[in-house]
Amino acid sequence: MHIAIQGALVGLAIAIAMFVADYFLIRANAADRAKRKAKKTELDGTEKERIKTLLRYCFFVPLLFAGIFWLAWG
Repeated sequence: MHIAIQGALVGLAIAIAMFVADYFLIRANAADRAKRKAKKTELDGTEKERIKTLLRYCFFVPLLFAGIFWLAWG
């Protein structure tokens, strides 16, 4: 397997893990806030933007890892 593909797969795994972890932390924070206010769990605008920004960032992580692997070991 080409080293850039291996780097992309490693980057994809890291991006997925990073997104899932941050998403669950944001949801837990929203659930805690809703519990304190006795309301339904709902994400506010900043949390939604944070998820969108993280998703856009996670799109580039596999590309960056592919490039780094290719430069380092290719």
